[in-house]
Formats: sequence, C-alpha cells, structure tokens
Amino acid sequence: MERMDCERIVCLPPSARAVFSLLGDGSPRTFKDMTREADIAPRTVRYALKRLKESDLIVEKFNFRDARQVIYQRKDAARIDEERTAAV
Repeated sequence: MERMDCERIVCLPPSARAVFSLLGDGSPRTFKDMTREADIAPRTVRYALKRLKESDLIVEKFNFRDARQVIYQRKDAARIDEERTAAV
C-alpha cells in the first residue's frame, strides 16, 4: 500500500478503518456480510462505506449472484482480481 493510502486511512473515522480492515483479506463482501462480521450497526457501516468510497479506497461491483446487492472490495484487491481474470 502506498504512503498516500496510509495517510488517507489514518484520517478516516474508526468505523471506516474497521470496515477497511475487514476487507483486508481481499475477498468481496456485501453490505449485509459486513454488518454481520464487523458487528457494527448498519447505519454506521453505510457511513463508513461512503467515506471509503470518497477516499477512493474501495470499489463497488455488480453482484451477479443477486442483482439487488452490491459487492464491496478494496481497490488494490479488485485490481489484482481484474489482472487475474484478464490472464485467463
């Protein structure tokens, strides 16, 4: 992770840092997954996701399994997934 990203993360509220670290393993998660795993109120997770998107640290993806839901993933992990898919 670049120094600029680290500086942006430090400036985030604790809830956004918690959600960001939850996404640290690189696997995409739905909003519902994150509220369950982080044990944070849905309203707080929604605010955290908003702040992470504004800081350009995460990406939203279309959920092909359930079109009603969005999948969230860390930007660095999403780039790796795209490169892996392009190689196949």
